[in-house]
Amino acid sequence: MTEMTGQNGNRVLQSVLLACVLCWSVFPIIWQGVTSVKPDAELMSLPPFFPARPTLAHYAALFEEHPFQRVLLNSFGVATLTALASLALAAPAAFALAWLPARGKPLILGIVLACSMFPAIVTVGPLFIVLRALRLRDTWWALLISHITFSLPLTIWVLTNFMRDLPGDLYRAARVDGCSPWQALTRVFLPLSRPGLTAAGVLAFLFSWTEFLYAFTFTATEASRTMPVAIVLFPGLHEIRWGELAAASILVTAPVIVLVLAFQRHIVRGLTAGAVKG
Repeated sequence: MTEMTGQNGNRVLQSVLLACVLCWSVFPIIWQGVTSVKPDAELMSLPPFFPARPTLAHYAALFEEHPFQRVLLNSFGVATLTALASLALAAPAAFALAWLPARGKPLILGIVLACSMFPAIVTVGPLFIVLRALRLRDTWWALLISHITFSLPLTIWVLTNFMRDLPGDLYRAARVDGCSPWQALTRVFLPLSRPGLTAAGVLAFLFSWTEFLYAFTFTATEASRTMPVAIVLFPGLHEIRWGELAAASILVTAPVIVLVLAFQRHIVRGLTAGAVKG
């Protein structure tokens, strides 16, 4: 009885701690959501926490007074292309590291992982010089090149671990049937790697969607400016329009929440692939 009481107490404590962490994480999003629908007259007053008459005026102002349509297009286009390019480059590399005979594969994979941990601030200067020399500054190409340099190592790592978890007999059977390594990849492994591809693609998309440093450095106008940079530049000279900032923050955060909730199983499986392999 004492042991059961102790277990129940531990469960209650875990539930309380989990609830506290959840509230700590979710409350800023709730606050921003409430702020985004408050009239201007109630923005600086507390209480009430919830507005008496919610309004969508701040959301409308984003598209009427700011080039937010263009900013959304830039963010979505760059993030999508970054994810697709990362997957296209990472899939063959991951297949080779997982199944093709080669020397030094652990060292190569270690270098790939180290590249994903490299501080972005260190590479901003050299990338800026190169992109300016190529006349790519303030273009999507500048963001794609810089984002892929950091999303590609993580994508390779995730896909390599995922493909290693697939049965080795698949590759041997494909070779016996006359498939080349490329055919084995495209006809056998890629269809079976959809959860890993989904996880890696979502992670690459989210990285590009929320990336700020490169986007702030390599863009100068709305032609290529992304949402994180646009939000930073919202404050005016003499006032800060809190309602519009909150509305923009919600528009940036909503796709992230939707993607994570929709593909959370694939993300967890992709990140933990190979972790319990004996």
